[in-house]
Amino acid sequence: MRDPNRAGVLLESLSRNGITTTVVQRSKELQGLIGQRGCDLLIVGQNLVDAEGVQVVKNLRSRGPTRQLAIAALLDHQPPPPSMGAEIGGVKRLPAGWGMTSARVKPKPSASPRTSLRLQFFQAGADECLTLDQDAAECLARIRAVLHRTMSQPQEELLKMGPIELNLTSYTLKVGGKNVPLTSKELDLLYVFLSSPNRVLSRPYLIERVWGYNYFGSPRTVDVHVRRLREKLGKAAKFITTVPCVGYKLIPPGSLG
Repeated sequence: MRDPNRAGVLLESLSRNGITTTVVQRSKELQGLIGQRGCDLLIVGQNLVDAEGVQVVKNLRSRGPTRQLAIAALLDHQPPPPSMGAEIGGVKRLPAGWGMTSARVKPKPSASPRTSLRLQFFQAGADECLTLDQDAAECLARIRAVLHRTMSQPQEELLKMGPIELNLTSYTLKVGGKNVPLTSKELDLLYVFLSSPNRVLSRPYLIERVWGYNYFGSPRTVDVHVRRLREKLGKAAKFITTVPCVGYKLIPPGSLG
């Protein structure tokens, strides 16, 4: 944030109104926070230390456990772009050094940087966009409105394939009607498989979808997690097939030979 003092005012206002906040600066820290503790609302700044805010929102919206998470973007105050000179009555007078000429100019439609960035955040999946130049009370009211909308009891969203039933609302798994405990990464991995039946998924693709584009570990971590996932799926593990030298493919029931 360009203005940490204004951000501090907002955080203090949230705290005074009974909203507990945790501040992280890196996307990896954010993933750990969501995986371990969860949250009701995520406020994403324009930039984290290691990622752009818009990309962070896109990544969160592409994954199972955060698809329904309430997200508000927090934009820095951005002053309007500087003008080349004063404009009076539709006549733009050029500054010194440009001679004595004046010209009537047609106003050109142009989006301010803030408007453009707001649009990017909304297109990425943000529920609300706040700015640091807004009054803290207004920001608080907007945050409460988002929480009211998103915390209403949602209808359960299920992703089913044969005996596998992934509940996207509670992010829990049942196989053959029995609860199967999975880690957050195993659930993310299963979600990607169920969302892409009959498609070959390479290790780099799975890394990007599950661990994020800024993950720099070994691609073989995918193999470890797939092995553990298969162990927990039991007989349903047969639907996840290995594609040698490439990755994996989920083949639904009825497609197996």
